[in-house]
Amino acid sequence: MIAEPLLLSSAQGQRILRLYNLYRLIIGLALVLLISSELDDQLLELVNAPLFRYGSWLYLIINVLVAALLQRPQHLLPVFSLALVDVLLLACLFYAGGGTPSGIGNLLIVAVAIANILLRGRIGLLIAAVAAIGLIYLTFYLSLSRPAAATQYVQAGALGALCFAAALFVQGLSRRLQHSESLAEQRAADVANLEALNEQILQRMRTGILVLDSQHRVLLANQGAQTLLGRDALAGKILDPHCPELVKRLQQWCHNPTLRPSSLQTQPHGPALQPSFVPLQRGTQQHTLVFLDDISQIAQQAQQLKLVALGRLTAGIAHEIRNPLGAISHAAQLLQESEDLQGPDQRLAQIIQDQSRRMNLVIENVLQLSRRRQAEPQLLDLKYWLHRFAGEFRNTLPHTQQLHVETGGGTLQTRMDPNQLTQVLTNLVQNGLRYSAQRNPYGQVWLKLFRDADSDLPVLEVLDDGPGVPAEQVQHIFEPFYTTENKGTGLGLYISRELCESNQARLDYKPREGGGSCLRITFAHPRKLS
Repeated sequence: MIAEPLLLSSAQGQRILRLYNLYRLIIGLALVLLISSELDDQLLELVNAPLFRYGSWLYLIINVLVAALLQRPQHLLPVFSLALVDVLLLACLFYAGGGTPSGIGNLLIVAVAIANILLRGRIGLLIAAVAAIGLIYLTFYLSLSRPAAATQYVQAGALGALCFAAALFVQGLSRRLQHSESLAEQRAADVANLEALNEQILQRMRTGILVLDSQHRVLLANQGAQTLLGRDALAGKILDPHCPELVKRLQQWCHNPTLRPSSLQTQPHGPALQPSFVPLQRGTQQHTLVFLDDISQIAQQAQQLKLVALGRLTAGIAHEIRNPLGAISHAAQLLQESEDLQGPDQRLAQIIQDQSRRMNLVIENVLQLSRRRQAEPQLLDLKYWLHRFAGEFRNTLPHTQQLHVETGGGTLQTRMDPNQLTQVLTNLVQNGLRYSAQRNPYGQVWLKLFRDADSDLPVLEVLDDGPGVPAEQVQHIFEPFYTTENKGTGLGLYISRELCESNQARLDYKPREGGGSCLRITFAHPRKLS
């Protein structure tokens, strides 16, 4: 069975074949120049001069045709035929040139060696055998007509042995080269696969990763970094105009690497990010590796743990607080019913009664938060649900308060627990009506339902025309126990946001143009699981 050539399909094999063609053309030209200058009779002991001359021309013509036609052979047969024809023609020239003294036998060894680079195994040794047999047989045939040629058997045998030695040596060397090349290709493929795997891992990491040069140019940015920073295609751009806060913290770190950078927020409603920096030496250039971690979830988990601990503490002492609180409230009520109590004392009793109710409300809210049940999302038609909620809520409003509903076109659906959504919206509407009444003769709240053009998600806005929230207080309004009212507990907005997040929705505050407040609920996609 004929084996495939060793290097024929590779670029290196093609180069060797071109060099082989060039070598044979040079030999052919040298032989033709030798016979054209009529020096062949002087340099060689020609046995058959016409055969040598015709053979030299035939060798050159065949090699010119082979060099022109056999450019990129894809199979073994053309290369094997070329090597066999080359050995046979050189053997004929060996005989016509007078045998071993002509030196053409050395050209046979070179031809066999080059053929065994391109051919492997037994087929390469076949070429060596043909050359060795040709050298010995032609030397024997030559001794029949020239008795002096009988002394050339040892040289012919040596040349034949050198043909086999050259074939075996070249094949062994070629096998080692092939093994080294295959190993290098395998290592290169492994490195490429590892690089592709690292690239995929890097792009799918939630942690944002940036590589910056000394000019703050982004050399590498994974998808996590672009998502956290709210920027697309950062690679190749200067970071300063896109994220000045991050650059500011990088400069602070450069002045004092032991200082932990403070967190930052690159988008108005985006997550809080914690940057960290690592120097990266790449050759003679100093780069910086930047890690961006979303600490919003960590802060939320810490807040939940704190609230759970607070809930447990409150649940443990609730009875101890409620018993004396009930006694105080009951005593204040009895004092108010006394006929001997004067006006200022009546006012003090009323204060005791009001503050007792407030303390009881705080306890109830904390207990409610600590015992909050898991969300049970359902597929809701928001238009239908919102109109039904507004109708039921209007029945409880006094004539000095109004609730307006505005819905966009198309079907708007989401997955959310309807009871928790009712709790959230009731709290937001009551807050809006209370603040609207502080600024106007009667309180008004607008419920505006629409589909966001950018995210394609349902959005519900609760709008009021009250005084709004001062800019310095906006970042605190969703914190637990933060309130600007004497009678408030500071848990309403916090509980509302927690209920929204447990249903994969988001509650944000936006100031209204011309005054007032806007609390926006961005719902999850209806196909998104809870």
